[in-house]
Amino acid sequence: MEQHYPSRLLEKAVQEFSTLPGIGRKTALRLVLAMLKRDTEEVDAFTEAIHNVKHDVKYCKVCHNISDTDICPICSDERRDKSTICVVENIQDVMAVENTQQFNGLYHVLGGIISPMDGIGPSDIEVESLVERVKEGGIQEVILALSSTMEGDATNFYISRKLSDYDVKLSVIARGISVGDELEYTDEVTLGRSIVNRTLFTR
Repeated sequence: MEQHYPSRLLEKAVQEFSTLPGIGRKTALRLVLAMLKRDTEEVDAFTEAIHNVKHDVKYCKVCHNISDTDICPICSDERRDKSTICVVENIQDVMAVENTQQFNGLYHVLGGIISPMDGIGPSDIEVESLVERVKEGGIQEVILALSSTMEGDATNFYISRKLSDYDVKLSVIARGISVGDELEYTDEVTLGRSIVNRTLFTR
């Protein structure tokens, strides 16, 4: 049944909120009405935060993580182990691994995984920049911390082939994470153990 709105402005706001993942029109309406009940200053602060995220947030030139600066705080932190790179699918996975407090190396965010069904090929993710980082030297280990799905395994295999000419240890996180699970939804203890108990990658 088509929803009728008493205001075109309200309808437009609901329409925009409902474009967000997991937000239907009913939830969008609740969110918009909640915003209407807030003080003008609070709503202005909310909209400013969204505007700043879109216009001012950068992607790290080294690892492709989200950052306020050209080089993210993790890459620029001299206390981090510069010889180890943990390869993850997305920014949420960086946050998940960081929350375990079990990893002190650097990251490389692919921005996706190879998935022919979704039209995502190797050229659509940040594999070549990973190869360049390894080629520059100083990297002793690359940890493949991708979801234990068919697409994640295919991406692991592709990366292993691209790095086969370089003297670098290639490992995968331990399968304490169930097959099919995604990193960002795995509890911190399990994920932390999976990082610590990683194993050599075998093709």
